[in-house]
Amino acid sequence: MAVHLSADIRAPAAMPPRYLFGPFADFLMLGGSAFLILPALYFVPLRYEGLVAATMLFLAYLINYPHFAHSYQLFYRNFGRKLRGDGYDRNLQIRYIVAGIVVPLLMGVFFAYGSITANARLLGNATNAMFFFVGWHYVKQGYGMLMVDAVLKRRFFTDPDKKILLINSYAVWLFAWLQTNTAVSQGKYLGLEYYTFATPAWLNAIAPSAAAASTAATAVMLINRWSRNGGSLPYNGVIAYIASLYLWILIVRTNPLWLLVVPALHSLQYLAVVWRYQSNFERDERDAENVPPSRILSILGPAYRVRLLEFIGAGLLLGGLGFWLVPTVLTALIPYDREVLGSSLFFFIVLIFINVHHYFLDNVMWRRGNPEVSKYLFR
Repeated sequence: MAVHLSADIRAPAAMPPRYLFGPFADFLMLGGSAFLILPALYFVPLRYEGLVAATMLFLAYLINYPHFAHSYQLFYRNFGRKLRGDGYDRNLQIRYIVAGIVVPLLMGVFFAYGSITANARLLGNATNAMFFFVGWHYVKQGYGMLMVDAVLKRRFFTDPDKKILLINSYAVWLFAWLQTNTAVSQGKYLGLEYYTFATPAWLNAIAPSAAAASTAATAVMLINRWSRNGGSLPYNGVIAYIASLYLWILIVRTNPLWLLVVPALHSLQYLAVVWRYQSNFERDERDAENVPPSRILSILGPAYRVRLLEFIGAGLLLGGLGFWLVPTVLTALIPYDREVLGSSLFFFIVLIFINVHHYFLDNVMWRRGNPEVSKYLFR
């Protein structure tokens, strides 16, 4: 997910700091839980890998799948207005058209051609694309979470500060991607083989130095910013940034169990922002504080809370449909060369499609300049 949750909103310094849900909840959801859970996994014997995998499969229904579904719910809501540019500048309008229509059409043509021609090598390249975009998405989301917390806490970063943070994000991500790309020359993903790219030796040589240098520059910048802010930083945002770059991308492969758990932690980080955004969206309705007439629904509280729960429930349903029901039905109804492409082709296509498309959707929705971000996220 490539998130651009950056903003230049200014507020009076005397106002108290704000949170998405609260200091402790923000700490856990934005990345602090990674510093508690991942070290503990070092003490879990690898023979329990199956149990951990089963647990994370269950959590995928509750956390991972809704996090993908919510991006579709938000992106395509009032999509006609976005296509017309009603309330959106020309640049953002074009981005909505590209991400919402052009990208999925191109991916659909790609997967259709690869499936019809039974070109396993071509389809395998989609795995490389997913790993490439997912890593990029993780680090940009970490940067975005830091910017969100900075706005909420009124501990702003200057433009040069932001450039340092972004350069470090890209440097660490590139180094991590090159590490994986060099270590794994051939692999199999959901039954389809893929081959990593040959990268220049000079790039592999300078990448660790660039990552180390940018990390050092970031540390110096944060210390300076801490000093100028009177001994204060948007700490939950800093934790989110560090967790996203270093725990979830750079050193995640040091423990196989981490690979199973990190997607849920990343998704939880995303849900913190989306649920806050949607809650504020629902509060903006005229009847937000009205208690529903239904005796059952009235137990849940005001109308805005009921609709928020409906939004979350729809995400759970859409996630299950997208990741399980749709590929299961397609597998049963559409014939293809199973000897070449294996028995899980449509699970492969759906998983790759959603992961890659998710990057493009978020790259548009959470951009600075999107009027809905400042209206519903930072209030």
